[in-house]
Amino acid sequence: QVQLVESGGGLVQAGGSLRLSCAASGRTFSNYAMGWFRQAPGKEREFVAAISRSGDYTDYANSVKGRFTIFRETAKNTVTLQMSSLKPEDTAVYYCAAGSIYAVVTHDYEYPYWGQGTQVTVSS
Repeated sequence: QVQLVESGGGLVQAGGSLRLSCAASGRTFSNYAMGWFRQAPGKEREFVAAISRSGDYTDYANSVKGRFTIFRETAKNTVTLQMSSLKPEDTAVYYCAAGSIYAVVTHDYEYPYWGQGTQVTVSS
């Protein structure tokens, strides 16, 4: 089992920045690829960003490319989503996910472990 706890959400104006962190515990962090997903009210959960076990490979949804950055710090057992140039359409609950997969994957069904989510609200 892997336990994931997100933090860093909040309210920010359009154009602003936020940093989300996900702290992992329970298993060897470097054995897991990590992902960030989000779900807005009335919408399905969608992929945001993912990073490989080593941290060498990343992938992003087209809607966030150039604005969001995902990185991991193995020594701290954390994965971070740095978000900038935020837009109102980025408003959602953001979830951290982990999966023992040897790739960067964008499908939520590849990730068996999930955090509780953190709310991000971007005002216009």
